[in-house]
Amino acid sequence: MNLTFRLFSARWIVQSVVVASLGGGLLLTPMSSTANPASAPLPYQSLHKTEGAVTCASSLCHGAINTWKDSNVLQNEYITWSRQDKHARAYNVLMNEQSKQIAKKLGLTEAAHQAKICLDCHAHNIPAARHGERFTLQDNITCEACHGPAEKWLRPHVSTDATHAKNISAGMYPTNDPQARAKLCLSCHFGNKDKLVTHRIMGAGHPRLSFELENFTALAPRHFAVDHDYSQRKRVWDGVKVWAIGQALAVTATLDILNDDIRGRDGLFPELVLFDCHACHRSMAENRLQTTTPLGVRATPGLVRLNDANMLMLRVIARALEPALGERVSTQTVQLHRAIAGEGDVRQAAKNMQALASQVIKLIESKKVDHPFMTAIAAGLVDDGINGMYRDYAAAEQATLAIASVGQFMAKQGTLKSVAAFNRAWQQLNALLQNDEQFKPNEFTTQLRALRPTLNQ
Repeated sequence: MNLTFRLFSARWIVQSVVVASLGGGLLLTPMSSTANPASAPLPYQSLHKTEGAVTCASSLCHGAINTWKDSNVLQNEYITWSRQDKHARAYNVLMNEQSKQIAKKLGLTEAAHQAKICLDCHAHNIPAARHGERFTLQDNITCEACHGPAEKWLRPHVSTDATHAKNISAGMYPTNDPQARAKLCLSCHFGNKDKLVTHRIMGAGHPRLSFELENFTALAPRHFAVDHDYSQRKRVWDGVKVWAIGQALAVTATLDILNDDIRGRDGLFPELVLFDCHACHRSMAENRLQTTTPLGVRATPGLVRLNDANMLMLRVIARALEPALGERVSTQTVQLHRAIAGEGDVRQAAKNMQALASQVIKLIESKKVDHPFMTAIAAGLVDDGINGMYRDYAAAEQATLAIASVGQFMAKQGTLKSVAAFNRAWQQLNALLQNDEQFKPNEFTTQLRALRPTLNQ
């Protein structure tokens, strides 16, 4: 039975989709060369020229209507992207009325579809010197915005002796590596030191951002087939590892911005987009102040709380890898909260947490995803919620997406007592996230208790 899921936020809804297979979700692979894929420059940082989406569109290349029987790639990737992928309409969004209003409220001197602050994520916005002859911004988020500018690899990648490692060496971005993909996706779906949907931008009307690597990739139309040939050329990763690595990289990205002297501040204030939205965005007449944060730090009235949703997920992952490591993540999360409250050095606390995130990534990459590990992850996610860890909407949202990813893998392994029962319980859990402003933590906890038995053999 398929697992159906939906992603919600305060201002927008991604329509529900059905995951085609419960076979572990997204399958990713590190590149075959000796270089570290995570250190590759992001496509917009590459010094190579972008040739333009039209260079991939021929029916003899990736623009075939139907898949080719005797090819080791589908050959219809361009058609899938142009017809089904929302990235193919990202630039066009900047022409709608909402975008016009956001630009106006921000006081931009240019229209949204001309402003760098918008184009950096809604298009492949690169310097004019790197434009190939057929490049155009109107191509939206194109093939090369993810796979890297094709100046050096476009022609060699179709030669008879082409290999994945050679393509990467020629400048193709290693999207099949979990760390590299997380770094790429987060650069727009969360932000980095170069570009960020700031609190000011959201205040002007931009939808709240919410991202989780594994499920969001499943939402996008897949334009590759994981078959025997694929596994011969690339190592296959299961979706749970991708989810875990994505969480660790999200923690690192948050703390990179927090520690940045320019990006991490907005005038007198810190960059508020890094903090929990719902700590402030509530009725002044409604007394919802928590006496403590999920990990027991005393909550100070009027103090904005850091959004620690990804850190809570990292805690579950670390604990399943090594219980002592999980405790260190818990301790460091507490220290970070205290430092932000003025009881310590924020920079050092952030660096210490980033070091732990890096350690988790190294361990998860080498870890065999077996039944005991999956049981520890699944139980940890649900039991933490039952114990009150997800009283913030953002944490509940991340936990729900995580449970979906874990459930997919457990179903593939045959370790769910009833996939149908799990699906029903998960869908009821997810329904509680339809409106962040109406989120009720107690109802969420109650539904987690109802879901818990479906994880048992």
